[in-house]
Amino acid sequence: MIDAADAAATRVRRIADGAAPRLRLAAGFYTGDRIRYGRAELSFLRWEIARGVLNPPAADPPGSPWWRAVNDRLLRDKTEALLLADGHPGEPSARSVRLWGEFVSRPSPAAWYRAHNASIVTGYLRNTTLALPELPSERFMMNVALVRVLYAHALVARPRLALGPFAPLGRLLGDPRGGTVGFFLDLRRAFPELYPLRGLRVEDLIAAEGRLPRALDYGIIVPRLVPLYEFAAGSLGLPGIEDLISDGTPCYALPARHSDWHGTSARRLSTRLAAYAIRLRA
Repeated sequence: MIDAADAAATRVRRIADGAAPRLRLAAGFYTGDRIRYGRAELSFLRWEIARGVLNPPAADPPGSPWWRAVNDRLLRDKTEALLLADGHPGEPSARSVRLWGEFVSRPSPAAWYRAHNASIVTGYLRNTTLALPELPSERFMMNVALVRVLYAHALVARPRLALGPFAPLGRLLGDPRGGTVGFFLDLRRAFPELYPLRGLRVEDLIAAEGRLPRALDYGIIVPRLVPLYEFAAGSLGLPGIEDLISDGTPCYALPARHSDWHGTSARRLSTRLAAYAIRLRA
């Protein structure tokens, strides 16, 4: 048998230009005692497919090289971990693969988030050059997606950091097997299902957010951004996470002038009330 890493890369290359094969490969990982863990991930993947960001380069319209690369990384890591568990030769090619192997051997919400987020963060760090040509509004969405998934991990692993006095609710709200986590990870509630986002500024995206997503982002998560990224760095153990935030602002491929994390939206009444409700240190 060929090395697990090579076999995984080959499988992903074969399905990279088809939405349905991508979905089948992603869903095929979640069988047996893992079956319910794929709920949030597969929902997000369907959103990516609907937006068209995973369209092949030759499609009309073409997809996003960045979104394709990040999804490729996630699929490769999971596939390699599963092949290793099934007896293929080789050692985990990356820390993210090792974490997926730990999840395969002993599934739990915390293990799933560590593995999933390690793959996602690795995808971000390895593909910055692909993100830079994207529109500022798209890069803002990339940062929101990352913040949300890091926060969902904290709900399970550091609930007091995530929710303050409401910490006992964290593990229930963040459990990837349940339906409530979709509120934190489903960007359909906040952003248009369209790519590219021509004619839309960051301010337009923020203005279009519903009250609940806005309260979540600016009232609950924004005041915790620095400890949230510190938690991610410690939990995932990936060099470079500290470069994804600057002066308390997520900055992946996005200059501060294109961000409004601490601006007008943070001053809305709903966000101030949400922040006040859980204002206790982790």
